[in-house]
Amino acid sequence: MDLEEHVMFLERMSQLILSAVPKAEYSSLFNDFVESEFFLIDGDSLLATCVCEKSLKPGQELHFFYLVECYLTDLISKGGQFAIVFFKDAEYAYFNFPELLPLRTALILHLQHNTTIDVRTKFSGCLSQEWEIFLEDSYPYYLIVADEGLNHLQTHLFNFLITQSWAMKVNIVLSSGQTSDILRLYAYLMPSMYKNQKFFKENKKKIEMAYKTLIKQLEECRFSALESLFGNLKWKNMMEEGESNCLALQEMEDLCKLHCLSVVFLLHLPLSQRACTRVITSHWTKNIHTFLEMKKWCEYFILSNINICEFWNLNLIHLSDLSDELLLKNIAFYYENENVEGLHLNLGDVIMKDYEHLWNTVSKLVRKFAVGKPFPLRTTKLSFLEKNPSPIKDTAKENIPNLGFISMSCEVVDKFVGDFLTDLPFLKSDDPIVTSLVKHKEFDELVHWHSHRPLSDDYDRTKCQFDEKSRDPHHLRSLQKYHLFQRFYGNSLESVSPKIVVTQAVKPKNNFIAPKNKKAHETKAEIITRENKKRLIAKEEQKEEKKWSVLSFSIEEEMKENLNSGIKNLEEFLKSCKSNSVKFRVEMVALTACLKAWKEHCRGETTKDLNIAVQMMKRIHSLMEKYPELLQEADQQLIARCLKYLGFDELASSLYPTQVARDDMKKTDKYSIGIGPVRFQLQYMGHYLIRDERKDPDPRVQDFIPDTWQRELLDVVDNNESAVIVAPTSSGKTYASYYCMEKVLKESNEGVVVYVAPTKALVNQVAATVQNRFTKSLPNGEALCGVFTRDYRHDALNCQVLITVPACFEILLLAPHRQTWVKRIRYVIFDEVHCLGGEIGAEVWEHLLVMIRCPFLALSATISNPQHLTEWLQSVKHYWKQEDSTMGKNTAFKRNAGCCANSPKDYFQIKESYKVRLVLYGERYNDLEKHICSIKHHDIYFDHFHPCAALTTDHIEKYGFPSDLTLSPRETIQLYDTMFQFWESWPRAQEFDPEKFIHFKNKIVIKKLDARKYEESLKAELTSWIQNGHAEEAKMVLRNLSPDSGFSSENMLRMFPLLVEKLRKMEKLPALFFLFSLGDVEQTALRVRRCLEREQERQRPPKADKEAYDITNKLQKVKKSIEKLKTMDEKSQKNPRRVDQRLIYETEHNNLLKTLEKNLEMPQECTYANQKAIDTETLQMVFDRVKFTRKGAELKALARRGIGYHHSALNSKEKQLVEILFRKGFIRVVTATGTLALGINMPCKSVVFAQNSIYLDALNYRQMSGRAGRRGQDLLGDVYFFNIPLPKIEKLIKSNVPELRGQFPLGITLVLRLMLLASKGDDPEDAKAKVLSVLKHSLLSFKKPRVIKMLKLYFLFSLQFLMKQGYLDQEGKPMGFAGLVSHLHYHEPSNLVFVSFLVKGLFHNLCQPTGKGSRHFSQDVMEKLVLVLANLFGRRPLPAKFQETTVKFCQSKVFLDDLPEDFNDALHEYNMDVTKDFASFLLNVAKLADMKQEYQLPLSKINFTGKECEGSELVSHLMNCKEGRAAISPFVCLSGNSDGDLLLPNTPNDVLLRTVGINHTQAPVLWSQIFDNQGRRMPLNAYALDFYKHGSLTGLVQDNRMNEGAAYDLLKDFALTIKSLSVSLRELCENEDDNVVLAFEQLSDTFTEKLNGV
Repeated sequence: MDLEEHVMFLERMSQLILSAVPKAEYSSLFNDFVESEFFLIDGDSLLATCVCEKSLKPGQELHFFYLVECYLTDLISKGGQFAIVFFKDAEYAYFNFPELLPLRTALILHLQHNTTIDVRTKFSGCLSQEWEIFLEDSYPYYLIVADEGLNHLQTHLFNFLITQSWAMKVNIVLSSGQTSDILRLYAYLMPSMYKNQKFFKENKKKIEMAYKTLIKQLEECRFSALESLFGNLKWKNMMEEGESNCLALQEMEDLCKLHCLSVVFLLHLPLSQRACTRVITSHWTKNIHTFLEMKKWCEYFILSNINICEFWNLNLIHLSDLSDELLLKNIAFYYENENVEGLHLNLGDVIMKDYEHLWNTVSKLVRKFAVGKPFPLRTTKLSFLEKNPSPIKDTAKENIPNLGFISMSCEVVDKFVGDFLTDLPFLKSDDPIVTSLVKHKEFDELVHWHSHRPLSDDYDRTKCQFDEKSRDPHHLRSLQKYHLFQRFYGNSLESVSPKIVVTQAVKPKNNFIAPKNKKAHETKAEIITRENKKRLIAKEEQKEEKKWSVLSFSIEEEMKENLNSGIKNLEEFLKSCKSNSVKFRVEMVALTACLKAWKEHCRGETTKDLNIAVQMMKRIHSLMEKYPELLQEADQQLIARCLKYLGFDELASSLYPTQVARDDMKKTDKYSIGIGPVRFQLQYMGHYLIRDERKDPDPRVQDFIPDTWQRELLDVVDNNESAVIVAPTSSGKTYASYYCMEKVLKESNEGVVVYVAPTKALVNQVAATVQNRFTKSLPNGEALCGVFTRDYRHDALNCQVLITVPACFEILLLAPHRQTWVKRIRYVIFDEVHCLGGEIGAEVWEHLLVMIRCPFLALSATISNPQHLTEWLQSVKHYWKQEDSTMGKNTAFKRNAGCCANSPKDYFQIKESYKVRLVLYGERYNDLEKHICSIKHHDIYFDHFHPCAALTTDHIEKYGFPSDLTLSPRETIQLYDTMFQFWESWPRAQEFDPEKFIHFKNKIVIKKLDARKYEESLKAELTSWIQNGHAEEAKMVLRNLSPDSGFSSENMLRMFPLLVEKLRKMEKLPALFFLFSLGDVEQTALRVRRCLEREQERQRPPKADKEAYDITNKLQKVKKSIEKLKTMDEKSQKNPRRVDQRLIYETEHNNLLKTLEKNLEMPQECTYANQKAIDTETLQMVFDRVKFTRKGAELKALARRGIGYHHSALNSKEKQLVEILFRKGFIRVVTATGTLALGINMPCKSVVFAQNSIYLDALNYRQMSGRAGRRGQDLLGDVYFFNIPLPKIEKLIKSNVPELRGQFPLGITLVLRLMLLASKGDDPEDAKAKVLSVLKHSLLSFKKPRVIKMLKLYFLFSLQFLMKQGYLDQEGKPMGFAGLVSHLHYHEPSNLVFVSFLVKGLFHNLCQPTGKGSRHFSQDVMEKLVLVLANLFGRRPLPAKFQETTVKFCQSKVFLDDLPEDFNDALHEYNMDVTKDFASFLLNVAKLADMKQEYQLPLSKINFTGKECEGSELVSHLMNCKEGRAAISPFVCLSGNSDGDLLLPNTPNDVLLRTVGINHTQAPVLWSQIFDNQGRRMPLNAYALDFYKHGSLTGLVQDNRMNEGAAYDLLKDFALTIKSLSVSLRELCENEDDNVVLAFEQLSDTFTEKLNGV
């Protein structure tokens, strides 16, 4: 490959990566893992990213190490599990940057020796064989790498690494553009796509050649770098003083002395002193550079060879602080400027002694010639530093004034932060800041605006689905249709007949009447009731008898023909039969049939079909367990014979000891199954084993007999208590919520239950279930069930059961004028409460849990620290207990005073319990078995995956077996056999032999619980092997259980249709297929459909198409003839001949239609739909609902083939189509994203994970796999892993679900909303109590006093900010545009910026109509308005690298322009005001920092504290900048940063003191330009403005590189925001013709119109 080709190929590779950059998904890297996926960090990318950090000055090494450790500590604290890789070849890239060579080497050594991080340095390069093997073995999920190096050569190296990682199916995460909050780290993720893998495969040779050429080029840099350096160091040059760009020997000596002194300083000065260093801004003179570069090369040489000098026994703790160039400059400046001018400062004894010792050591090392004496330090006059008018940076100017606090007299503030206020500096009332608050100058145009007018809230604005009061017949008809559909939808969810609820008065609990003695005093009425009941049962019995006598003959005949299908029909009959005696007879018939079939089978076959034996044993189980009281001697004898025939002699004789008749038992061996009864039941009947269920009914439950834990839930509701409920998916925990609803419905017509669900899809589902379950006659205008989501609402405030999402419920709880309604709430049910730790809206869940006063039920399938959650909630309930007793007294006092005579029924009248119970249940009803799909020879094979294969002996030793890792009975047997195989002399082998195990002894029927005990004992035994020195044997066992799974380079998505077909053949449908990319969910479903269509084409007879074409033509002709006759009839009289003719035509028409239908009919094997599952009429009704939706046509076409897809970008009707048809059994294949896992009721036979993703974590895995196995239909669920690497599968099975941890709970707008509630609430006492509850009880601060203090200060900062911006007065009452700001709470800080623009009159300047008196605005004005709004409300940054693209865009502009100049200036002014306040707040918070930790490196914990050096005048002189270093990290001060830097835009978070727990993301600023960690600007995606201009979704997909569904969602949100703004502005302004209001209304209309056009 010549040079030109080489350059072209590198360019091609760059373009491949560049094309992937804009499509990178910005997502959270740790999706709720306790331990994350295993990932890799490229060490050189880490170095390049940290070196470019803007707060770091070149030459300041300790600050650099601090930045690296901060980043790594952040990863570890979020659960990151990773290794760092430094390639040997990558070192060549630094030969042009000699200052970074020793830094890189020191970094590697430091991480290896001073931290526990796994650092890999043995790989030569990313194309080496050993690197490839490492990737295959460890299978990292992603690699964090930079998309740009320090020069173009390093960038190429990174490109090779990215391309090779993609080829190995490793995803790429960009190191630039990452942001972090308390729980998560967000970054750009570029997944490994098939086309990238293909590119590498096809160009492998070229890539290897290009790599070799590049490395050769880099190696040459080393020689040129050293040559140019040492070329200057000729002896002649050094001995001659004079014109040379190199120092003379004498000057070199001086410089060395200064360096030695700086090293002594590093050893003696603690960080607290060094952080006060003054900053010299002068640069080194040119001829010093050679020396400094040489010094770096020497350092590099020594560090690289440190391992050779092992016998030196070096202490490597100071690797992070080898040199400090800024300190050296400081010392040099003193000696060549201040010392010369007569400032003589002593060094101090200690420093002087060490310096002399060091210099003498240097003299001994330099043997060739004498170096001078240690003093004086300067003997030559040459300046080492350039002259500079102001050489010392004046940091005193940069001090942040501590602004002082404006006092506020308000009860909430006193109660929450009263204890703090005494220590804070307050401003006097005549201070200019305070006096300026009084009159905020508003823009003249706003004179018609009533900013204080209360706005309608989100509830009023949300589209009401039906006008509740309207009597318009059209309306009533739609309402009727809606209710009808809801019942139908509800019925598809569960077949429960509706219950009519009647209000009953609440009976007082303590009823002291003695119970009647039943036997003695049975009244006449009771006797009659009893007799009637008896008669009814007898009648029922007769009915069942009759039914069986009708069916028995056909079923018995069928069992003779085909045992399996006969038994299937028999079991169907048993399900519906209510009479025990009839059931018993049926079971006996079945047993006899099985025995007969077994005998016949064994006579003819040599290999036995154990299926018949399984059916026989199933019947025996049933008879022995369910009807023991009905068994007669003859029946027992029959059972004993059956057991004997199976070869279970011992069991037979234990059941019926007398000899079983000998006649036909001569050749029992012929019939015996050849294994013991226990092994047979565990291995072949595992999922049929009888579950332990209670037999005693509970009068509170009609439909089923509840388990003990379910009864505990009912008790919780009966006692008005609260509970946290953790139980597996589909275990029946939701029943408690319906019981709770029924209880409240029965109590009165006023009480309300609120059901909070995390997604709209779940809201719709629960609403349908409630409407299907309950009916109740209510007074006019009242409804039983209501819904409130952001999209629509229906009967929300006039219902008794409200189903809503967290954000909407929060709106109601915080709305001051809704408090009367809030008091009606009797119970709140939180479904999927683990969303409290989720990515979006988690803090809202927290607010709800602490604001409600009534009891609650919090349900979840997966929480790993439920005790902590329960404790926190119990502390909240204690708070409410105190508040209620205080308020109770006040209310009683008022009532006595007669001021509350007509208050509504208060909640003090209902006895409330403040107890929070924790109810845990861990047992799944059905077993789950896992399988791995592997591809060999273009076919798919399935291997069973034993859960223990996921474990290692280390994991078991450290953590034991995971609590929810359960084995099916056959997996338990497999474990025993493997243990038996690998430790031949296992002493307890006999004891654990299934036939001899204590819990199975002499049991005919083995139950699920017995098998579970056996499993637990085996696990305990395996653990004891590991603990008692037999870990090797245990290792062999675990290794042997693991299946072989090879790495496949196939295009897995192309194989997807084959996978579905295989599952169909194995009868494993219906199945859910989980993928995590929206596009792939749709594409895979369509691909399966195309496959079926192709198959149909293949099967069609060759002439079928022509036939269809001919028939269609004939049909058209016949149709025309019919129409012609019709018109003739209408015009003239009816002619009998014409009537006959018409009849003939119509008959022909119908016949042709039938022929055409038959011609086009889908063969059974070309569809996955189960046509029998649903009638045509119902199917049509479901289809009609999506007639006009975006994806309706596509979903219908898929549904006809039995396929569907489900993701968040579908609307509710589209999702319901898929849900209903899947539950009805019509659709049997559904591809879906994780949204389906959140509580949606879609049980299936199998769950398939068909795509690896960051979102496939421990939590989602459990939620999703929990859908497999339909209760009542499947006793076993199957989980398949397709295209998921083995290490990931192991991780999923063994890792714990995440702990719930609190988010940062406060925001400026939330504080404003709370103050609004406190000052305007209907019931002031109650409102204040709620506000204080939110402020005091965040999960983040639970049991953490320092965090509470920090939150109190943040609260005070928020109040100051709101007062200065004119939203609160000094009494804490809202003023100005407070209502508008709080209404836009979704968009902080854009809401605050928007209002500041409005108040300054910028929108009035912009929105000028086309002419005087016109109400219309030009396109130009509209586009400018969208530009402003997109900069505020549509911010989506693109990676900086994308700006380098050379691609021409077709429709979109893609990169969003900056704000217009006047808006930009106003934004800058706003930002500076906020930043000053925030910096002042940080100064106050800094006092809470833990300074001991602040002087430590965060990861290696190396300490830089110590006694300050006091005896040296020079030290005191150089380290004299004590001011202005209070709020930032002492490590960051080393680069000369000071508090003043907090005022700069985009200040990195690492600058702040890290133990304070707060960072810049909490400041309500909005920087117009965003920069990544390498200082490159990240453009904003102009999707909103582009769409406004061209109205095309396709344009956004092609140019803006967005996914269609995601783009549509974002546009919908943007349209909602514009609508919300336009309605708010209209409400606030009384001038009908205000330009701003008109402009926003015009924009809202056009934007919505364009969106609807899509």
